Amino acid sequence: MLYNHSEIKNNFKSTYQIRKALENKEIYKIEKGIYSDVASVHYLAIIMKKYPYEVFTSYSAYYYHNMTDVIPDKIYFATHRNNRMISSNKIKQIRMKDELYNLGKTQIDYEGIRINIYDKERMLIDLARNKNKNGYDLYKEIISNYRKLANSLYTQKIEEYLQYFVNGDKIFEIIQDEVF
Repeated sequence: MLYNHSEIKNNFKSTYQIRKALENKEIYKIEKGIYSDVASVHYLAIIMKKYPYEVFTSYSAYYYHNMTDVIPDKIYFATHRNNRMISSNKIKQIRMKDELYNLGKTQIDYEGIRINIYDKERMLIDLARNKNKNGYDLYKEIISNYRKLANSLYTQKIEEYLQYFVNGDKIFEIIQDEVF
């Protein structure tokens, strides 16, 4: 199990007790402010412990939804527009208005870890919106995987989501042409 600094301090009551527990290998320091009762922890568990409210989006979401086999070079997180900046060169933060931040937000189980992620319908809209920003090969790979899932996608959900986006009609046309 993972613990942040305040949780570990509640368990061990003092910095001295924490140091003793670390020396005795009762707990392990995974990284600054993150501790565990086991020596090896899945990197997603650490990320979700450090950033419990952020949502995987963009290339990270496509990867965790198995829409591409390209491992993203950074972790792409969506956050509320007013959230503090995440200072990490491993994370790309995408700030959003509240209504867009919560749109399609869900959780999935990835290799035994519960992660916050946007659903496939929301990610399809983002793919169509950012069609020219993604590399051609990556875009084609993701679109072809969406075509395979076309019958399992909820078109009503897509239509509901599109109401919140500028140029929703144009985005819907792209989705119709490319996927359905």
